[in-house]
Amino acid sequence: MNKSRHAPDIWILMVILSLLAIGMVMVYSAGSVLGFRNYGDSFYFVKRQLLFAALGLGAMFVTANTDYLVLKKFARPALIVCFILLIMVLIPGIGVVRGGARSWLGISSFGIQPSEFMKMGMILYLANWLGKEDYDISTFTRGLLPPLALIGSAFALIMLQPDLGTGTVMFGAALMMVFTAGARMKHLLSLGALGVAGFAALVAAAPYRLQRITAFLDPWSDPLGAGYQIIQSLYAIGPGGLGGLGLGMSRQKYSYVPEPQTDFIFSILAEELGFIGGLIVLLLFLILIWRGMKVAMSLPDRFGSYLAVGIVCMVAVQVVINIGVVIGLMPVTGITLPLISYGGSSLTLMLTALGILLNLSRYAR
Repeated sequence: MNKSRHAPDIWILMVILSLLAIGMVMVYSAGSVLGFRNYGDSFYFVKRQLLFAALGLGAMFVTANTDYLVLKKFARPALIVCFILLIMVLIPGIGVVRGGARSWLGISSFGIQPSEFMKMGMILYLANWLGKEDYDISTFTRGLLPPLALIGSAFALIMLQPDLGTGTVMFGAALMMVFTAGARMKHLLSLGALGVAGFAALVAAAPYRLQRITAFLDPWSDPLGAGYQIIQSLYAIGPGGLGGLGLGMSRQKYSYVPEPQTDFIFSILAEELGFIGGLIVLLLFLILIWRGMKVAMSLPDRFGSYLAVGIVCMVAVQVVINIGVVIGLMPVTGITLPLISYGGSSLTLMLTALGILLNLSRYAR
């Protein structure tokens, strides 16, 4: 295949760096109080974030400058390794429990989340699978069912941890790839009905999930329990007004919003930088999604197109869920805001994936 290589999409690159810079500032501001209280160091979280950002930027440089077709040969081995890691994390004594979920592998405060790796592993494998010229996904038994069974298996392993948020992002991005590949709407709707029933079963199986649903519908029914996080998040966003209280001036980060540097960092950002600051961040994500989809539609091969779609949808789904939770439109799921929230595995993997998107943009027509 004849491909012309040019400079990467400057819009995508500038948005990535802008969001990363905003994230660094907000991780310091949102996490300074908790860092000083727990570790005696106001810079504790931002120093670690800088380390993982450096690793992620290094990985992004590599993936942005390596021909994306090379990734095809790693699609199957990467997925197998991701499944092995998801199984290992469930083994007592190997998997590390944090925040009530057995989602980590590692020692002490350093660790990795296999579910984060599975998001990218699944996208890469599906792009290779769906991108084959002779693959017809319009049929149900031989076309649609096999990739959905694979996606469902990975989702089930993630739910055993349990980690509904990461599982939902992986499932949502993969499903968008399947839809883009030409799956029939009637097949997807039929399976969607089964999925709703399965989701209801998952909620019923764990009381804390039901509490999160009821808290989402009426957080003030349990203000000190299941509704606490949403209420404190809204208390942060409300006073922010148009221009915010000022950088570093958040009140809710003083032990009101739990873990303000991770899942609820957008509420602290809105409190300190106001509606204008929050709108700028949302516009940056919209530009990233727009340019990413433009790249996907301009690539000369199906593998590259599906890979770009998967990466963009992974970002989009994660942003929608995180901000939806923060402003009270969705139940609490425990999802970070890409490039903004504190997090080692999530930040490093996101930068690696966006490096691949930059690589793909170099071949877009």
